[in-house]
Amino acid sequence: MANHKSSEKRIRQTATRNELNRYQHKTARNAVRALRASAGKKEAEEMLPKVNSLLDKLAKRNIIHKNKAGNLKSSLQKHVATLK
Repeated sequence: MANHKSSEKRIRQTATRNELNRYQHKTARNAVRALRASAGKKEAEEMLPKVNSLLDKLAKRNIIHKNKAGNLKSSLQKHVATLK
């Protein structure tokens, strides 16, 4: 258990930050899943910029690696392009 005030505060900060990061990561994963499941091209094209923005924010905050964000964005773009 923590013995210093600063370490107790650090534990609280870490827990709060961890919870927020998990929420944002899960939200982005659900958005990617929804985009891949969408059947209509128009609907997918409307969702794509929002999902790209979520992925960019995760990469900027080091929740996911920037290359992973790029790979996801690329694969989603290809998926949307193949829809009719």
